[in-house]
Amino acid sequence: MPAKIPATIVTGFLGSGKTTLIRHMLQNAHGKRIALIINEFGDLGVDGDILQGCGEEVCAKDDIVELSNGCICCTVADDFIPTMEALLARSPAPDHIVIETSGLALPQPLVRAFNWPGIATRVTVDGVVTVVDGRAVQDGQFAHNIAAVDAQRAADDNLDHETPLSELFEDQIACADMIVVNKTDLLTAEEADGLAAQLRTDSRDGVQVVKTSMGALPVDVLLGQGIGAEGDLESRHEIHHHHHHDDDEDDHDDDHHHDHGHDEFESFIVTRDEVSDAAAFAAQVSAAIKANNILRLKGFVAVVGKPMRMTLQAVGPRVDTYFDQPFGDAPRQTRLVVIGEAGLDRSAITAALQA
Repeated sequence: MPAKIPATIVTGFLGSGKTTLIRHMLQNAHGKRIALIINEFGDLGVDGDILQGCGEEVCAKDDIVELSNGCICCTVADDFIPTMEALLARSPAPDHIVIETSGLALPQPLVRAFNWPGIATRVTVDGVVTVVDGRAVQDGQFAHNIAAVDAQRAADDNLDHETPLSELFEDQIACADMIVVNKTDLLTAEEADGLAAQLRTDSRDGVQVVKTSMGALPVDVLLGQGIGAEGDLESRHEIHHHHHHDDDEDDHDDDHHHDHGHDEFESFIVTRDEVSDAAAFAAQVSAAIKANNILRLKGFVAVVGKPMRMTLQAVGPRVDTYFDQPFGDAPRQTRLVVIGEAGLDRSAITAALQA
């Protein structure tokens, strides 16, 4: 039985920066084959430049599907399920599927759809990523252009939910595994930190809140969360049990083209000798992650007396380990890559991991 294909759901209002985030991801996919389902709605059509710099090996023409007859969460059965089945039938199958919802979509019905027969055995929800317009939220609005959001809502005949934006925003936050506070270049450092702290408080435990500008988020942070959200609907229940609502999304948010690239994130490597107790070391790693706000940690561990190397991957405080292959002639050394927002206390983290 092949491993399930991971799917990442990207939600957020019109103009929050979803398209920019996805374009950045495609340009930095490093050969991962990514299929994209875009729920554009209205007469916007797929953003042509989402394909810029997206070579054939990352996403061929057929790897990008547009669902344009209304809000995805209102047309799950007729629209989304057949599209997923078609993508899964492709050969080679995609390595990862990314779904960009229309800005007014409720994420919960979409996550539930992954439990459908025929889908459930083949795909898993890797994580739900909610993108927020940091400047707008800081100013007490949820979107930079409320009128555009309302126009989208008016345009969708299939929209079977009318929900105030404030409630929709709460649902998008309640379902998130990761919240991306975008456009932090338009905020002071204090505003950005305060907003991130507030969103941490408002979301479920263990949800990662990251700050970006221009949607520049390392692919290793965005993809590979391994959450399995469809099996955990209890904790991410809709706060508001109204029908849905809708909008859709395109963001040329003043495309200021200076790319901040990855200066908001950093990664470094910690090495150490063999560890004597694998379980104790995994607990040590988890404690170091919590104490230092590390986003991702991955690498290989040499365990005393084991010929196989142990692979370790951590997303937030969840640490997964398994033995994958013999060390062979490679040095029996533990080597971990640490990824986080800029300003990590490298010496403290190194000391904690080498202890």
